[in-house]
Order: sequence, then structure tokens, then C-alpha cells
Amino acid sequence: MHTETHTGLESPKGVWWKPAHPAEKMWVTIAFVWCMILFAMMPLWHWKGGQNPSGIRRSTDPASYMKRVMEQAQQYGVGTDKGIPVVAPPPGADVYLAAMTFQWTPVLKLQKGKQYTLHLSSLDVVHGFGLYPINVNFMVVPGFDYGLRVTPNEAGDFRIICNEFCGIGHHTMVGRVIVEDGPTTSAAIDAPGANAAAAMNPALAALAAGSAK
Repeated sequence: MHTETHTGLESPKGVWWKPAHPAEKMWVTIAFVWCMILFAMMPLWHWKGGQNPSGIRRSTDPASYMKRVMEQAQQYGVGTDKGIPVVAPPPGADVYLAAMTFQWTPVLKLQKGKQYTLHLSSLDVVHGFGLYPINVNFMVVPGFDYGLRVTPNEAGDFRIICNEFCGIGHHTMVGRVIVEDGPTTSAAIDAPGANAAAAMNPALAALAAGSAK
């Protein structure tokens, strides 16, 4: 049992001052080189990796953001899907997608090969935007509007999942993005028509109406 005590000016007994063994030097060198590689990868991945959002960010509030979502549904609405508005914005448009417990709204219909600015925001708690089966992940935080410049390069019917636990109904929070080869149509939805905003959840409609006062 060690019972000796030392001050900061007294060297403890041991062999710590002896030269390191060649094997120790080798592993310290390997660890240092690997740390430098990982450090260099961070700025390189930022510039060349294509893994970062496009950088459009601004503050917002749930009522104002929901107002933009409803205006979009009124302007570009083509119907509903299980009561959720379906919008088909033109190429180059700003597309607004809202996350809330436990729903994504609206359903998006986009064209393959066309660029859009996809805006994401949460109306309540932190959610995670995951596009399945494509490896796209983004955290959606209330109070902020994140704009991502996206160009769909594959046609299909994709699902949006929430990958941040947001409550007891987290597993049911599934949205939808439809990417078509040509101009978007009103197929694969319940009721085509320009009045898609009328299908909005009444509570959400009231939220948006409050921001207009």
C-alpha cells in the first residue's frame, strides 16, 4: 500500500523519467499521425465532401412558419393524401415542410433533376428529417427555418421518418416525398384540386391564422 506523500516540487518514485521503449514511441507516433489525419478531414469534408447544408438559416416562430406552409398549399395544392395537403411547387420554388408531433406536412411532389429550396422547421419539439431509403439526415429545431438546396436525382415514392425521439407516437411520424420524371401530376393522391389547404389540421390552421392578426 502506498503511504508516501509528495509536494509538487518532489519527484515521486518510479521510472517515468526513463526513455520510452521503441514500441511505445511507435504507437505514440501512429496515434499522433492518425489524429492529424482526422483533424485535416474536418475542413476537407466541409469543402469537398458535400455533406453540409447549403447555409440558409433564419429565425422564425411556429405561427409564421405554418402560415407559409398554408400559403404554399393554397398556391401549389393538387389534392390530399390521407387528409394531408399535397403540393406540387414549380422547379426553383421555395418548398416549406413542417414537422410536428407526430406528422410531416405537406406531402411534396417534385420533379427529377430540378432544383428546389427545401425549408424545414419544427412547430413544437426537436425532430429529425430522414429521407428513406436515401441516406439524408438533418436535425429540425423549433424556432429556426433551415433552407436546403436540393436537386432530386432519382424518381420514386420516398418516406420521411423522424430520427429524433419526439414522444410516444414517434414511430408513427412518417411523411412522403414523390419525385416524378416529368411535370408533376395529381396521381397517387385522394382528391385532386387546388383547395388542398382546406384539409389542414384545424389546430394548425388556427395556429397560422393567429400569425396573420
